[in-house]
Amino acid sequence: MIEEQVILVNEKDEKIGLMNKQEAHEKALLHRAFSVFIFNNDNELMLQRRALHKYHSPGLWTNTCCSHQRDGETSLAAGKRRLMEEMGFTAPLKETTSFIYKAPFDNGLTEHEFDHILVGVYNDEPTINEDEVAEWKWISIAEIEKDIEAHPENYTAWFKIIFEKFHQHLSV
Repeated sequence: MIEEQVILVNEKDEKIGLMNKQEAHEKALLHRAFSVFIFNNDNELMLQRRALHKYHSPGLWTNTCCSHQRDGETSLAAGKRRLMEEMGFTAPLKETTSFIYKAPFDNGLTEHEFDHILVGVYNDEPTINEDEVAEWKWISIAEIEKDIEAHPENYTAWFKIIFEKFHQHLSV
């Protein structure tokens, strides 16, 4: 199996090369990524808790899904692909904003990503891929805010950044 590659980018999100995902995280190089936020008609957000064997941030709560675009793949196509792979469904998505963040982890890896925020609506239950997702839930924005304040250690670094800085872009 060929290791997945990420798209290395500059601070304008212009492609400058490709690299194996693990190596990019070891070297903390800026690469393209996306984060999907799925809401239901009650304006609740679908969160997932990452599988316990993930190489970073295992067992932490985060947005509906996230990953990296493949070479030649748009953010929207990548978001739909990953929604199906992780959560077992697809939904129309729209891109709302993007930002750069850098988050080092205890295991020596660093996420340094140009992250595209995608939002969509879905009202059914997912069929989670247990290799990726430990569990999921619908939760209101107000409940998330309270829980992040009380228990920030239960959430991924990127989710807390998005939630704090880009809250206004998390609507459909």
